[in-house]
Amino acid sequence: GKAPHTRDMTLLALDSRWRRFNDPNRACPCCGRRFSGIFDIGFDAPDAWPHGERLGEDDLDIGDDRLGPEFCRIGARYFLRAVLTLPLRGSEDGFSFGPWAEVPEPVFRAYLATVDNPDQPFGPAEGLLANALPLFEDEAESAVTLTLPDPSQRPRLTATDGPLAEAQAQGISFDDLLEIYAACGDDIRPHLAAD
Repeated sequence: GKAPHTRDMTLLALDSRWRRFNDPNRACPCCGRRFSGIFDIGFDAPDAWPHGERLGEDDLDIGDDRLGPEFCRIGARYFLRAVLTLPLRGSEDGFSFGPWAEVPEPVFRAYLATVDNPDQPFGPAEGLLANALPLFEDEAESAVTLTLPDPSQRPRLTATDGPLAEAQAQGISFDDLLEIYAACGDDIRPHLAAD
């Protein structure tokens, strides 16, 4: 990736909310909550999963449908849990969603093979984003490319085009990030407003 813009970095460093967000020793005056910087947002299942939550560590099997922590099958549809990272402008850290990607069965099997044999080559492979992401709801089911730079981690998703691809290339602002958290039911903006 490109080096972060120096101007962006300075602007972010000057943002007192950013400083509070990254200070694990600061407790919010209203509730005592502490933040130590960017936290990621994961999805327990693809949006198409019809059976409710998978509780505990086990796979949830209902008929032919199966949901595990990394793999999901709904009828003849196959899904992999992945990582989609958005750079944060002005920071060296990125923010990641943990969404699912729907993939053709051969891609699913190829990825499965890497679990037992990490040297097995995988991807790049085509898939579809299987969750509506906050701020990018319209991008659900858009085309993504899956790669596996590190076999010990989940596959990485890169959006092919549209607003999500743009956000992956250009980065998002700290305000965008706070809006994503709020859309996920965790509006931390009031907790960063004052010391």
